[in-house]
Amino acid sequence: MNGELMFRKIWRHLNNRDFILFLGLILGLFFDSGAEWTRPLVLPALGWVMTLSVMGISGRTFEKPGSVLLQAAMGTVMSYGILSAVILIMAAFLVNDRDLWSGFVIVAAVPPAVAVIPFADFLKGDRPYALIGTAGGYLAGLLLMPLIAFLFLETEIADPLSILIIILELIIGPFVLSRILIKTHLDEKISPYKGPMTNWSFFLVVYTVVGLNQEHFVQDPIGLLPVFLIALCSTFVLGFMIEKICRFFRVDSAVTTSTVLLGTLKNYGLAAGVSLALFSRETALPATVSTIFMIIYVIWLNYKTRN
Repeated sequence: MNGELMFRKIWRHLNNRDFILFLGLILGLFFDSGAEWTRPLVLPALGWVMTLSVMGISGRTFEKPGSVLLQAAMGTVMSYGILSAVILIMAAFLVNDRDLWSGFVIVAAVPPAVAVIPFADFLKGDRPYALIGTAGGYLAGLLLMPLIAFLFLETEIADPLSILIIILELIIGPFVLSRILIKTHLDEKISPYKGPMTNWSFFLVVYTVVGLNQEHFVQDPIGLLPVFLIALCSTFVLGFMIEKICRFFRVDSAVTTSTVLLGTLKNYGLAAGVSLALFSRETALPATVSTIFMIIYVIWLNYKTRN
């Protein structure tokens, strides 16, 4: 009997999203040797999570052009007008190191995190708004990424083609695949397993991202305090403020959740890649630290939603 109770307890933990995300974070920090092996699986895993997330979005969502344009504009405003401004202002006051400053400029320049869409799904946010807002942020990023780089770094940091490829692989592709699954009724067979598949796909992504950057957190944690502070304020503090403003104006709770995600999460993977390609490992630190805070923040949001 005790063995059965123990098995049920373990099984419950293995299906708990918070536990799974936290497990990925801890394993990435202390057992990072497998991250290089799982690295090629990150993009397919994220694409599959995206497919599962948009499977429940009706095609009728796109029948009202005015609403689509408004949501796309809101995604751009939250990601660039709010979040980018907060990151750049705080970095200007707190960061003296040239490499770290460049890293924060790149974080501010990249579009919203593609994971906004699946996060909105399991946090009970407005999924169509999250999808359209994210897509709007990426389309705006075609212009804003090079513009921000020119203004603050006097260099080009992104080929527009790379952003178009991300839009195709992680937004349009999964949406098309989700329509195929619906048309063939395979979505009905997948739906009962949607939760575990989403959770463990995120485990893979979290473990890999944290594991690949583990060494940064053990070398000079004290020197990273300004980076930690900016990452904290651009997630927890900014998210709290956005939520309070939405409540003041009596915004629907699902819309509020998606607005908070669009206004607090950037594509840190893209930022880290650009930093490493054009600058140095130190320049990638803001994106790496922000990734950790994003994971912790989403765990917190999930806990708050369930309570």
